[in-house]
Amino acid sequence: MTVRVERCRPGDRTAAGESDHDDAVDWAKNPVKPTASTPEALSPLQASAPSRKNVAIQLKSYKPRTPGLRHLRRPVNDHLWKGRPLRRLTFPKKGQGKGGRNNTGRVTVRHRGGGHKRRIRTVDFNRKEPGRQVVERIEYDPNRTAHIALLKNEGTGKLSYIIAAEGMRAGDTVESYRSGVPDHLIESMGGSVDPGLLAAKTAHRGNCLPLHLVPLGTQIYCVGTTRNKGAVFCRSAGTYATVINKDESEDKKVQSVAVKLQSGETRRFDPSVCATIGVASNPHHQFAQLGKAGRSRWMGRRPSVRGLAMNAADHPHGGGRGKSKGNVHPVSPWGVPAKGGYKTRGKRNRNIYVIQERPRNQGKRRTKNR
Repeated sequence: MTVRVERCRPGDRTAAGESDHDDAVDWAKNPVKPTASTPEALSPLQASAPSRKNVAIQLKSYKPRTPGLRHLRRPVNDHLWKGRPLRRLTFPKKGQGKGGRNNTGRVTVRHRGGGHKRRIRTVDFNRKEPGRQVVERIEYDPNRTAHIALLKNEGTGKLSYIIAAEGMRAGDTVESYRSGVPDHLIESMGGSVDPGLLAAKTAHRGNCLPLHLVPLGTQIYCVGTTRNKGAVFCRSAGTYATVINKDESEDKKVQSVAVKLQSGETRRFDPSVCATIGVASNPHHQFAQLGKAGRSRWMGRRPSVRGLAMNAADHPHGGGRGKSKGNVHPVSPWGVPAKGGYKTRGKRNRNIYVIQERPRNQGKRRTKNR
């Protein structure tokens, strides 16, 4: 095994959120830069997210003793736990891997089936338990792209799994402030809450905060949608969102928080929803190469057969002599046009929380022919 530093080709994957829309909101296009309310202690967090352009990464490459090893590339993750997971925080994946079939046995989700046996890790997305927690270890989770961290509460000794932040290692301490700011922290600030000083003490990598306590310009992940519920957005490897604006009332109370998500969509959130400081772990997952088709089958992924290679009874492009789909435009297996921006949803019932939709057509505005 050798470790090779490879450079990503320009344009492989553009930075999330880059948009050239003319009608974008000013503060949505230009996120607020750190000010006096955002201390300098947060600057390493803002630079921790990997760039999608011209970034040098370390990938494991193997001596090609077999054809399947020739093109195998894996990110270097030497900090991961080598043993088994904590068994009482897992349960077997039985009766859930149905191969994409429903209760009648028909395929409802294509390209799924098989795969190695797994145990589902119970991940805490709510993080309502207060107190300092120590990171025992960082583990690999076969059920998700990001890594998970095993936490131990210093007061109660309770163990739990969370989505690990990039840069989090064993021995680090994290804390959740969803239940409020502790009294000892308020006393350390002189008995009153200073927003800038509070951010310097709480907004650290891996800490879970209500969204109204997160400083502007901070990168977050595991963002919730509803108060008293768990995280929904930015849970995959290397994903993050950015807090770009806060709407305050006349009495300086935060009414809503605007967050720019990984897709580039700007959305309005309730100020009491949860968010974790940092970037989701394993950001180089996108550069991995499986090396062979069998490794994809181990993950429970079945082949994606082209419609042109099917029979006429299985796909509109199937049948015929040779490679010929006939004089028809590309369609899905159910006859829905596959190209040209064919829309199937109406503009009714739009999401009222979306401030600016994600950029489409690679961020370029499509001009209409007049």
